[in-house]
Amino acid sequence: MSSNAIDTGILLESGTNELEILEFYINEIRNEGEEPVPNFFGINVAKVMQVIETPALEPPESAPHPSFMGTIPLRELILPVLDLSVWLEIDMPKTERDIVIVTEFSKSVIGFLVSGVTEIHRVGWGKVIPPSSIISKNTDAIVGLIDKGDYFVQLLDLETILAQFTPDGETEMAISEKRYKILVADDSATIRMMVEKNLTKANFEPLITNNGEEALKTLLKFKAKAEAEGKDITEYVDLIVSDIEMPLMDGFSLTKNIKTDPVLQKLPVILYSSIITKELRHKGESVGANLQISKPDLQTIPKKAIELIEGGTD
Repeated sequence: MSSNAIDTGILLESGTNELEILEFYINEIRNEGEEPVPNFFGINVAKVMQVIETPALEPPESAPHPSFMGTIPLRELILPVLDLSVWLEIDMPKTERDIVIVTEFSKSVIGFLVSGVTEIHRVGWGKVIPPSSIISKNTDAIVGLIDKGDYFVQLLDLETILAQFTPDGETEMAISEKRYKILVADDSATIRMMVEKNLTKANFEPLITNNGEEALKTLLKFKAKAEAEGKDITEYVDLIVSDIEMPLMDGFSLTKNIKTDPVLQKLPVILYSSIITKELRHKGESVGANLQISKPDLQTIPKKAIELIEGGTD
């Protein structure tokens, strides 16, 4: 089984609202007797460990989901492999040229079977179009679209897929004595629901937005209202909790805007991502994030939020 490591060597400056994606495709049989048509997708390069040849697995009868193909050994790991075409409801013809993209995120290593890989390229989040049910077959797993002229690249939310295999259990969490207002920014409906549920359970008042741009517009409205009424900004919002990867404006750019604003900069910001690497942590620190956590640790947000708002250590 051959393998190729993914290493671009390109570092993106913090707050530039850009990311690098690995573009790949899944062939689809749309009409019997005709050539398959490729559907193009993209995922953050930082989540990709390597690309390997198809392991020719047969799904077990007791599979937890129809897309589960089984497991394969990889280095010291036992790697679960998911057929991404099944998840996305694409009729993909299986061939010997199919590949598995090995990913590492949310403290998990998972392989995804696809038809092939095309290229790695840089994308500005401002160019990412919010998902459309007309283009995407499974909008829960798609966070945005990139217009390449003659085709669209659909950005995948791998966390939505992973959540189906590792459902959240009930976890004991901190309860706030005061009902603080927390502004949440996340493009994933699954994660928004999870964060909103945890914050509500912890006696916070969550204010939900779908991306960094929407969050910033909401904050600027609060700022204008506070100035007009002669009140402090904390009368309207106490803390921001934001995902990092989002269309239109990512979490780094949102944080940079908040921390360079003379009124908003006093608000604590918690960034979270499925990949908090040393490089990403440095980027978060450089734009002024007060705390950065990984998505598997979302249940810790209430406790951390209370500490930040009430002056505790981060």
